[in-house]
Amino acid sequence: MRYLSPCLWTLVLSAVVVAVASCGDKARWASPADGGSGQPSSGGVAADNSRCHVCHINYEDEKLAVVHARARIGCEQCHGASDAHCSDEDNVTPPEIMFPRAKVNPFCMMCHPEEKIAIQAHQPVLTAIRAREKHCTDCHGKHRLSRRTRTWDKGTGKLIEG
Repeated sequence: MRYLSPCLWTLVLSAVVVAVASCGDKARWASPADGGSGQPSSGGVAADNSRCHVCHINYEDEKLAVVHARARIGCEQCHGASDAHCSDEDNVTPPEIMFPRAKVNPFCMMCHPEEKIAIQAHQPVLTAIRAREKHCTDCHGKHRLSRRTRTWDKGTGKLIEG
């Protein structure tokens, strides 16, 4: 009986050490241009977007948001902390950062530069992007609200409707 307690603690401690050691940086992923699948691994820790999903639950399963969250890129990295927006129960305060169509591609390409995404499937799209005829979000995710209760000018943050 006396040996059971120290042995049990040793076993539990060993299991914890193994679990922690195996939790490396699994959320990293390689783009198709780098020979990867272009999808983050399902293992590892994702970005915590729960603060945003309280109101924006539709993004919990939206592809663009999920892929970025798995790569540890949360809502705040693109849209700012938006503390005033999150605490505004009347919903008249815009997020800190919004993206008019003209700013979508330059912002995406800060992390996904052309030389990294220049795969065969992107060639016609990259030509259209350079001509400002296409946007990354035309193909990658439906990162739009289907129903809006408020509309802001995405460039100035001024309330337009609501």
